[in-house]
Amino acid sequence: MRAALSALLAALTEGAGGDAGRVLAEAAEGSGRPEALRAWGDRVRALLGGDPRVAGAVAAAMERHAPGSADAWYGRDHSDFRGGVFLREVVGVQVVVQQGGAAAAPEALASLPPRPGGFTGREQETAELLRALDDSAAVLVTAVSGLGGIGKTALAVGTAHLACGKGWFPGGVLFIDLHGYDEQPVSADQALQSLLRALGVAPEHIPTTADDRAVLYRSVLAQRGAVLVLADNASSPDQVRPLLPGEGRHRVLVTSRDRLSQLGARLVPLDQLTAEEARRLLELALEIADPEDRRVADDPGAAAQLADLCGHLPLALQIAAALLAEDPGMPLAELVGELAASHDRLVHLDDGERSVRAAFELSYRRLPPGQARLLRLLALAPGPEVSDEAAAALVGADVPPLRDLRALARAHLVERGSERGWWRLHDLVRAYGVGVVAGDPGLREEGEAARERVLGFYLRWADAADDWLRWLPGRAEPERFGDRAEALAWFDGERAGLVTAVGWAWEERYADAAVRLAACLGMYLEWRRYFEDWLAIARVALRATRRLGNPFHEGNAWNNLGVALREVGETAQAIEAHERARDLHRAVGNPYGEGTAWMNLGIVLRGSGEARKAIEAQTRACDLYRTIGDGHREASVRNNLGSALREDGRQDEAIDEYSRAISLYEQVGDGQRHAVALMNLGAAFAEVGRLDEAFDAYGKSLEMRRAYDDWYGMGLTFVGLAEAWEMVGRTAEACAAYLQAADALSRGNAPTEAAQARIRAAALTASPTDTPTPASPPARTADSVRPGPPRPDVPGTAGP
Repeated sequence: MRAALSALLAALTEGAGGDAGRVLAEAAEGSGRPEALRAWGDRVRALLGGDPRVAGAVAAAMERHAPGSADAWYGRDHSDFRGGVFLREVVGVQVVVQQGGAAAAPEALASLPPRPGGFTGREQETAELLRALDDSAAVLVTAVSGLGGIGKTALAVGTAHLACGKGWFPGGVLFIDLHGYDEQPVSADQALQSLLRALGVAPEHIPTTADDRAVLYRSVLAQRGAVLVLADNASSPDQVRPLLPGEGRHRVLVTSRDRLSQLGARLVPLDQLTAEEARRLLELALEIADPEDRRVADDPGAAAQLADLCGHLPLALQIAAALLAEDPGMPLAELVGELAASHDRLVHLDDGERSVRAAFELSYRRLPPGQARLLRLLALAPGPEVSDEAAAALVGADVPPLRDLRALARAHLVERGSERGWWRLHDLVRAYGVGVVAGDPGLREEGEAARERVLGFYLRWADAADDWLRWLPGRAEPERFGDRAEALAWFDGERAGLVTAVGWAWEERYADAAVRLAACLGMYLEWRRYFEDWLAIARVALRATRRLGNPFHEGNAWNNLGVALREVGETAQAIEAHERARDLHRAVGNPYGEGTAWMNLGIVLRGSGEARKAIEAQTRACDLYRTIGDGHREASVRNNLGSALREDGRQDEAIDEYSRAISLYEQVGDGQRHAVALMNLGAAFAEVGRLDEAFDAYGKSLEMRRAYDDWYGMGLTFVGLAEAWEMVGRTAEACAAYLQAADALSRGNAPTEAAQARIRAAALTASPTDTPTPASPPARTADSVRPGPPRPDVPGTAGP
């Protein structure tokens, strides 16, 4: 055997690794002494300087000539190196290695796709990925996740090119598309086979079992410099785990529509592009097709609309750009018009090769039945976000479907909303879900029943919340909410959904409940000063009540519409609306509704400068409520009558009416309107020079309004207080009060009036050489009644 081993050393010295393997194998066959071979193996390693490349070739040759002989040299723990893999530190070229004189499989370690054209934005995400890929970071796996079409692969490939450009991966890059959402995803076993071939392992030397392939894969990588493995389009952790290297210098970058948090990876979720990034993507895509294409730059407004209609989703934007590139004469506005007018935007977001609908379909069809149903129903929900409770109503459950919601969030089909416990869908995912429902009669009925349930949920809770806004001390506390603040918070959270749900009144199935819901929202919308919302639901409710043929409901709807019209400055239409409400209520014998209509008509008339007519209208309302014996409503009318008298220059009579209103409010415990009447009384005192009494009334009003967090009311009171300070020449105090008014009015959703208060404060501090700023008109007199809208299910409750 010594002669054979001497021949081995000679062969190695001449660099003939294959011959050396044959010689050593023959020695092994004749010796039968593996321990001697191991000893000689150590001398071989020393001679080669530990070079594993030739050692691998020798081991492979030994194994071909005498199966099992390599174990005698390497030992069982080194068997992973069999197979003749020539592990070269070469990137970007294919290397053919000799195994016993035969050509081995080529390496494919420059498989990274080209950088995506037109890529833009994502600076923050790119920086985060680079930090994770840096060899100084203790991060083995980084997972980029997001909705289908969000640009995960483009980001991962672009970042990989940057990392390679920095020289971070001398061992090369392995890229594999796992097709995780196709009908037949690539299994981990198949992926390992592909990666081993890319690493230069000949097919005949790839083990047959998945475990053995994983061992060989890790062993091969262990002998190579840092390698980046980019596993694209994974759908589960099981697809990725076997692909993880055993060495910490390597990195794995995964893209998936699911979060894959089970991998223990650095998670980098992708959201839609910003408005500017979306516009830039459109511009770049068109410039690539035609450098002279200036349509985005020439019509930025249409470009912004197009980006919005594409949901700032990169795939949708690229498809839109392709459609525009196919038709160079098409203005952006034309495509915008097509998308905006379509009942199904996804029909248009298809360029023949790519389709947003098809991208979403891949994710949808993998969902379990319960999650698929929840996604469809969420697409039908009113408003941009859905609360846990509304989601429970949609699916018809007593508790929120949190497990399914979280699963959909991990799949990026549902996104977490603005607060915990809220959820939202991307606009195009919503469009996809609506399309799925529309295309199946059974699913349409399922969806209509879900909408009916959520409308019932909104009506029950809005009714309870509205009860809290109307609640007075001494009465039984309403159900569901702990106090007024909780009721307001619920309204604030659900406002968009509530307003949208009222819009369902166009459909006969939901008309009655939607009209009743509209009546529950008026007081809240007025309190928060969401007048555009109030105007929208009032118009819908009016059309629905007229279609239903109920004059009582129609009268209430006209009255609510009139108040909303008044708040947005449509005085003539408001007068007409209240006159119609008055006549309808009189015709059906409803004195409560008629009194409310007279009162609101008087408010509009006073605001339009017809003080005498306003006094007459308020007097008619007061007579009706005194006859009925409703002191609460009478207080509201007297407060407004006082304001009409002030407008007519009859301040002393106004003071009397305000004082009577305050007394009645004290009796019923209505602190909110009591505070309004005190402010109005303060203004009347100031106008007749009774300034000490004015300051006292303003102070009491502010104290009461703070208790209710009535920021708008506090703002008006501070303005009145500032004007009183001006009357006595106390400029510093007046300026401070105007600034306090501006802050309160801003918090009360009255930006125009806040700006006026700041202008008046600035005018007081201007030097004599400054150009004087015209003072704004005095703050308007608050209308204490503006009662919440009448409740259609309880006749006679219109008013406070």
